[in-house]
Amino acid sequence: MTPDHPMARWVQVFLEAQAAELDAATNTQLAYARDLTKFAEWLADKSLHYSTATQDHIESYLIECEAEGLAKTTRARRLSAIKQLYRFAFEEDWREDNPAIQIKGPGKPKRLPKTLDINEVEHLLEAARNTPKEALRNTCLMELLYATGMRVTELVSLPVSAARGDPRMLLVRGKGGKERLVPLSPSAREALATYLKERDAAEDTAKQDGKPPSKFLFPSRGKAGHLTRHRFFGLIKEFAVAGGVSPEKVTPHTLRHAFATHLLAGGADLRSIQTMLGHADVATTEIYTHVLDERLSELVMEHHPLSKSNKARQKS
Repeated sequence: MTPDHPMARWVQVFLEAQAAELDAATNTQLAYARDLTKFAEWLADKSLHYSTATQDHIESYLIECEAEGLAKTTRARRLSAIKQLYRFAFEEDWREDNPAIQIKGPGKPKRLPKTLDINEVEHLLEAARNTPKEALRNTCLMELLYATGMRVTELVSLPVSAARGDPRMLLVRGKGGKERLVPLSPSAREALATYLKERDAAEDTAKQDGKPPSKFLFPSRGKAGHLTRHRFFGLIKEFAVAGGVSPEKVTPHTLRHAFATHLLAGGADLRSIQTMLGHADVATTEIYTHVLDERLSELVMEHHPLSKSNKARQKS
């Protein structure tokens, strides 16, 4: 959509407001722009404008998107952009109504999260312990991640004050600034205490050189002042290679999923897991029951004697 397109001004002002008021990320703004441009092109072909489109028009557009074979996620995202635009237009008095307010999206298909079994997690932890550099830090990172199920951003940005005094629980600041307490396993507490001695010694040396102390548990010389998400993502891939675990399966988030799934398999209740993960809705946590069900089904098919005899008969 060119700058002189009759609908370009709507998109431009809407995106500027998103950036200023909601601090929308650049990637989010670009996605909105692409989706709204597609809708604008469809409207223009029918001699319509954002200002004249009705609920029927929007629904017809979504039907055509489905006919084109677009995935549910893509159609849901496009509708979300349209809804956001019309809500803004209504609030700004560009329109007297909101034609998208009653339209329900196709919904997103539920995908079971990828997870790791206990043996794979142990291989990752062992690889972290044996890294040639910063082994104590890497061990602490992995032990804390698996023991608490923290999001990677929560982990790398932990303040060192939260780790003082050999805590049994860590205070974590999650999404929206919400705080929660997560318990530490004995091995995580041991890894934390050992790493803290090394970290504090390095901080004392830096202080003697005139460098200011870091407030973060995992300090870095980078702009953020702490280990970044991207660096940790690279580290965990290195641990996967060293531990003989498929790197494609391993991300910081799969450790979070492993934490939840293993807890559930061990008898923990969903409400407790929800609290530790920082989920606002227990429905989000319930996805792990499906992961566990799927894994149990796989175990039956792989190890039950009747399943084995059925496979043998099918081959013969």
